[in-house]
Amino acid sequence: MLEATLEDLQARALERIRGARSMEELEAARVEALGRKGALGHISKELGKLPPEERARVGRLLNAVKQCLEESFEARRKEFEEEALRRRLEAEWLDLTLPAPEPKRGHFHPVTQVQAEIEDLFTSLGFTVLDGPEVETEYHNFDALNIPPDHPARDVQDTFWLTDGNLLRTHTSPVQIRGMERFKPPLRMIAPGRVFRNEEVDASHEHTFYQVEGMMVDREVSVAHLIYFMKLMVNAIFRREVAVRLRPGYFPFVEPGFELDMQCLLCEGAGCPACKHSGWVEMIGCGLVHPNVLRMSGIDPEEWMGFAFGLGLTRLVMMRFGIDDIRYLQSGDLRFLHQF
Repeated sequence: MLEATLEDLQARALERIRGARSMEELEAARVEALGRKGALGHISKELGKLPPEERARVGRLLNAVKQCLEESFEARRKEFEEEALRRRLEAEWLDLTLPAPEPKRGHFHPVTQVQAEIEDLFTSLGFTVLDGPEVETEYHNFDALNIPPDHPARDVQDTFWLTDGNLLRTHTSPVQIRGMERFKPPLRMIAPGRVFRNEEVDASHEHTFYQVEGMMVDREVSVAHLIYFMKLMVNAIFRREVAVRLRPGYFPFVEPGFELDMQCLLCEGAGCPACKHSGWVEMIGCGLVHPNVLRMSGIDPEEWMGFAFGLGLTRLVMMRFGIDDIRYLQSGDLRFLHQF
C-alpha cells in the first residue's frame, strides 16, 4: 500500500517540479514533497508500524524516491538560475571596446548666463567690466553717492550693518565710485554683482540678489545717449524689439533722474499680475550723474558729465525666462536649474 503511494507521490512531484514556471512554484513543490511536514515525511513516520521485511523494502523505496526528487529539484533550480543569469547578461551587456561615456556636464546658472550676455554686449561697446568688495564702507555705499545721512536707505530695515561700522553693499553703485577714483575720464564701465538688502523674503523679494550698474563719463553726454544704450541692452537681452518708456524718478546720485519701464513681455502690455495690471514693468533707474558725485570722485563737473544706470539683474532674468518666484533662483534645486 505504501509502495503504491510512494510511486504516485513521485510521479506527481516530478510533474510539478518540471512544470514549475518560477522559483516560487518550484520551492512550493519541494516543500510539499520533501519538506519537514511534507508527504515523504508523513510516510517516513508510518515505517515504524510495518513488519521488519516490509519496513526495509519500503524504506529503500522511500530513499530512492527522495533522492530522485532532490536531484530533479536541483536540476530544475539550476535551470532557473542559468536563465536568470542569461537574462541579466543580456540586459547588462557592455561592449568594452566602446569609448567610456563622458561625465555629465554642468551648465551656468541663469543669472550667470544673462550676466555674461550683458558683459559681452557692453565690452563690445567699449565698456570695462569692474568688480568691487561686497563688504563696503559707508562712504562708498552712501556718502560718495550723494545719499544724505537721513536717507531711508540707511535705515536698518534695508541695510545689513556690521559691527565694525561697515555694511553689506546694498547696490553695485559703489563700484562706480571706485572706478571713477581709479580711472580718469573719459570712461565707460559696468559693474555686475551680488547685493544685499534686509528685506522679508517672498515671491518677489530676496535678501540677496544681483544688479548691474553702468556708467559713461565724457564730454557732452546727454539723455539721448542714455536712452540709446538702455534700449540696446534691453533688446539684446530679450532678443526682440521691446517697447520702453522713460518717466521722471528720484535718485540722489543722478540729476535729472528717470525710471525706464519696459512693456510686460508676459502679457504684451495687456496687464497681468506680474506687471500689476499696468502693462509695464519697472526695470532701470537711471539719469545723468549728479555733479556732487563727480566732484567727490575727483572729477570736475564743469568739464565732464555722464549718465549712470542700475537695474536688477535678477528681475531681468525672471522676465527673460518667465520665472514667477525669485526664491527659485537661489534654492539650489537642480530640478529648477536643469531647465536652463
